[in-house]
Amino acid sequence: MKRAFIGMGANLGPSRQTITQAATQLAAHPLISALDLSPFYQSKPVDAQGPNYVNAVARVQTALPPLALLDLLQQIEQTHGRQRPYRNAPRTLDLDLLLYDGVQLNTNRLTLPHPRMHLRAFVLQPLRDLDPNLALRQGNLTKLLEACADQAIEKLA
Repeated sequence: MKRAFIGMGANLGPSRQTITQAATQLAAHPLISALDLSPFYQSKPVDAQGPNYVNAVARVQTALPPLALLDLLQQIEQTHGRQRPYRNAPRTLDLDLLLYDGVQLNTNRLTLPHPRMHLRAFVLQPLRDLDPNLALRQGNLTKLLEACADQAIEKLA
């Protein structure tokens, strides 16, 4: 089994409910043996317009290889009405494969680790909630969060 982290976000419709349902769908897959979900956070869109996002990160144990896991994530997005009319458009659900058991990959479909996660407080904080000792190649999560101090995020009850 491999450990993977998945960024989850939505800013259209019942965002929290959608993320919870997506986590349930992931956990139900026969090749995913465990799922831990971070607390939910609210944040403003980065490099985009639209309503505030609800974000979380899921940590999974999976036997799916990276591209098969990406396929599953995109299938789940589709079941929740995800559309891609333009770059950074508002979303009913966005699932990003952030990390996959130390794998480095750069294909047309998938780059691992996720190339911008170290620049996003809404990813770093939930990652730190799940694994405070996790370090990215750019540094530890606390230092990276300090560099994103201008990105306001709010933990939701």
